[in-house]
Amino acid sequence: MKKYFKFIIAGVVILIFIGTFVFLYQKSKPQAVTYEEFTPSYADLQKTTIVTGKIEPRNEVNIKPQISGIITDLYKHAGDAVKEGDIIAKVKVIPDMGSLSSAQSRVRLAMLNLKQTEIDFAREKKLYDQKLVSADEYDKQKLTLQQSREEKLAADDALEVIRDGISKSNAKATTTLIRSTATGIILDVPIKVGNTVILSNTFNDGTTIASVANMGDLIFRGNIDETEVGRLVEGMPMKITIGALQDLKFDASLEYISPKAVESNGANQFEIKAAVKPLKGSRIRSGYSANAEIVLQSASHVLALPESSIEFSGDSTFVYVISGQGEKKIYTRKQVATGLSDGIKIEIKSGITVKDHIRGPQIVKEDKSDEDK
Repeated sequence: MKKYFKFIIAGVVILIFIGTFVFLYQKSKPQAVTYEEFTPSYADLQKTTIVTGKIEPRNEVNIKPQISGIITDLYKHAGDAVKEGDIIAKVKVIPDMGSLSSAQSRVRLAMLNLKQTEIDFAREKKLYDQKLVSADEYDKQKLTLQQSREEKLAADDALEVIRDGISKSNAKATTTLIRSTATGIILDVPIKVGNTVILSNTFNDGTTIASVANMGDLIFRGNIDETEVGRLVEGMPMKITIGALQDLKFDASLEYISPKAVESNGANQFEIKAAVKPLKGSRIRSGYSANAEIVLQSASHVLALPESSIEFSGDSTFVYVISGQGEKKIYTRKQVATGLSDGIKIEIKSGITVKDHIRGPQIVKEDKSDEDK
C-alpha cells in the first residue's frame, strides 16, 4: 500500500511540474499583434467650436428720477409688463434749501416789480385817456405790465416745482411721478418705499428706479479665443443651448465681432454678439448662461477615415494599406493628403480610394489573469 502511495505522490509532482512548464512556455510565447481595420467612406464633416456666454436683452433702459426725494409709492414690480409712459413710482420732493431760498427770493422780487409796473401803467393810462401821451408810449407801458405778470407766474411755478415737484401750469407733466421711458418687461426694481433717490447730474449717475427691457429682442454675448476668431464672419449661423433649458435649442446669427482683444486667464479673448431667435412660447430670462455652437468649417461628401488610423510625421501624413489575408497580411506605408478634421474623422484628399483597407491602432488584449485578480 505504501508503495502505491509513493507512486501517486510522484505522479502528482510530475503533473504539477509539467503544468508549470507549459504555463510558463505559453506566457513567454510572443503574442500575435492585431490591428483594427478601416475602410474609407464618404461623410459630411464639420469643425465646430463652443463659446460660453449669457443671454441678455439688446437694450436695457435704466429709469431714473427727474427730482430728488423719497419714494412714497411703487406701482410696478419686477416681471411686470410696462408701456412707455406708464407710472412706476411716486416721489415726495425734498427741496434743496439753497434752491428753495433762491426761488422764494425770485417770487418776492417779481411781486415788487409787478406792483410797481401796475402803478406805472395806471398812471400812463390816465395820461393816455387825457390824450397827454402818445399811443406808442401807452403800448410800451402795457407790454411792460404783461411781462411783469409773466415773470410773476414763472417765479411762482419755479417755486412750486422746487418745493412740491409740481406746478399748477404743468400738472400733467409732474416730475413726482416716475414714468417708464421704454416698453417691455421690468427686470429689476432696486429701490423700496421710503428710500431716498437723487436725480442724475454732472456729479453722479442718479438713482435707478427700475430697469426695463424688451425681452423679445435678445442677444447672446460671449468670448472666443484668438486662435478661432479669424474664421468668424458676421452673419454666420449659430445654435444656442441654454443651461436651464437643455431640451431647447435656439437659432442665432452672429452680428458683432470685437476689433479689440481682452486678456482673460492669460489668453486673448474677443467679444462676440449674436441675435437670438427665441421659439414661440419659450420664456427666456435675462442673464441665463448659454453655450453657442459655431460651425467654423464644413465639407460635404468627402472621403474620410478615423483620425486614429493616421500617422502624423512632421508636416506629412501616412496610412498603412493592408494587402493579403490572415497571417500573410502586409502593411504598406503610404503618404496621403488630409483636409478637414472634426476630431473623430479626417478628410482624405488623395493617396487612397474607397477600395483600400487601412490599418488602424493596435488592439490591446487584456490579460485574463489580471481580470481574475
